[in-house]
Amino acid sequence: MDRIASLRALLRSLSADALYLTHPAQVRWACGFTGSHGVLILREETAHFVTDGRYRTQAAEEVAGAAVCVMKPSQRAAAECAAATGCLAGARKAVYASDRLVVSSLETLQKHFPDVEWVGKPNLLAPLMACKSPAEQERIRAAQALTSEVFDFLKEWIRPGRTEKEIAARITGEHLRRGAERMAFDPVVASGPRSALPHAQPSDRAVRSGDVLLLDFGCFLDGYASDMTRTVAVGAPDPLVPEAYDLVLAAQTHALRHARAGMTGREVDALARDAIREGGYGEAFAHSLGHGVGLEIHEWPRLSRHADEILPEECVVTIEPGVYLPGRFGVRIEDVVCLGKDGVRNLTDAPKGWTVL
Repeated sequence: MDRIASLRALLRSLSADALYLTHPAQVRWACGFTGSHGVLILREETAHFVTDGRYRTQAAEEVAGAAVCVMKPSQRAAAECAAATGCLAGARKAVYASDRLVVSSLETLQKHFPDVEWVGKPNLLAPLMACKSPAEQERIRAAQALTSEVFDFLKEWIRPGRTEKEIAARITGEHLRRGAERMAFDPVVASGPRSALPHAQPSDRAVRSGDVLLLDFGCFLDGYASDMTRTVAVGAPDPLVPEAYDLVLAAQTHALRHARAGMTGREVDALARDAIREGGYGEAFAHSLGHGVGLEIHEWPRLSRHADEILPEECVVTIEPGVYLPGRFGVRIEDVVCLGKDGVRNLTDAPKGWTVL
């Protein structure tokens, strides 16, 4: 796919003269730059990538489809460089991602380009970036495979007495040891009653025999994220736990069987939510079913009771139903999948059978 051509088509659809992209994931998707600071300015006939001197060599090696402009030491903002090099000469309307540009940067742009109408659009590139190419899907699958390897290791290593913080540190170390670039987010490690906290931060609590242990973690590999949740028991748990686990797994299985591109995020969310409600735990599933995954750990689209957007073909999303009983335990199971017009391709191969360590 010619991404610069896709952006020019978007430019025309917005009746604009320029696109001004600053967010690293959007910039990387558009032109290949992997650094942390750069701006892509796209016009109908030209494209310029503006960065600072730290990235002179890297930008020359990575950027495709745009001329590289390196800021002078005297220039404090990309807008100054853009003004000096004429990247926006003659532009009357420029569009930026309103959910990705801070107010101070917008004020700087308005100062240097007072004759340009700056129009913010939320989710500016979301529909384009959501449709993952085969190569992108394989990168996500590889990241998931690495995370699955770490889960296999943890099942042998975890035992009573390990603290949540100790387990979280080992999760990070094992990912990096296997080649991950970095973690996609701080691991969620929640044991015993704390497993009922969907996004619990690891604490000093030591895992005890009979605990439920909820593990949610992922990494970046070759630029793309993994995201996986598994729930296990360390020793024989409360007898209600396997029952809740079976319900969550059945709800996820139902969603995986029936979800497909062309449905809305609300409809896919309902596949799992209705199953959990029919099992008697509707109020115990308080979060949305999933989110997009790619160059960022949380991307559009959402699978939620409040998401009415149509899910595009080849989007990659999480499917992660859960049941949480405050003061007792929580269960969540999460896979990353790709939605096609004929159904789901699961990019996660880690086992999901009920496991007692």
